[in-house]
Amino acid sequence: MSNKLHVGNLSQNTTENQLRETFAPHGSVSEALLLMDRDTGRPRGFGFVTMGSAEEAQAAIAALNGITLDGQELKVSLAKPREERVGGGARMDRRR
Repeated sequence: MSNKLHVGNLSQNTTENQLRETFAPHGSVSEALLLMDRDTGRPRGFGFVTMGSAEEAQAAIAALNGITLDGQELKVSLAKPREERVGGGARMDRRR
């Protein structure tokens, strides 16, 4: 079982420190990360928190899923493994 959590429905005002402080009472937090929009530099409304163990992760889910933080109802669940991306990169114009 994983100890990495996906935290959704975050306010644009929530900081990584707030996220860490919110999860800390439920176990040791080894990482709190907010994902930022590449173009605007603003938070995308979700992030990840890595707890010290799977048991702590489950405790955090039970305690925090559905609570209100910065006026938003948090959605806390186990993070899904990252899928490998294929392709991408620069788009080539083949109309020569």
